[in-house]
Amino acid sequence: MSDEQIPVSELGYEKARDELIEVVRILEAGGQDLDSSLALWERGEELAARCTEHLDGARKRIDAVLGDGDGAGADRG
Repeated sequence: MSDEQIPVSELGYEKARDELIEVVRILEAGGQDLDSSLALWERGEELAARCTEHLDGARKRIDAVLGDGDGAGADRG
């Protein structure tokens, strides 16, 4: 991971997802001191939330295009 991290709020979905995968890999490998592990965990939480924001936004856009802003269109047949 880079020492100069881009603010999570500026990351697109793919970059946030890729960085989250890397954070998980590093944490699972172990060997980090407590402070580093906590900082990685916190970054991972922010990245996960950012990914969720992107996915929620994509769902809203799809629903808007389908003309179904409440998400009930899944029963269409």
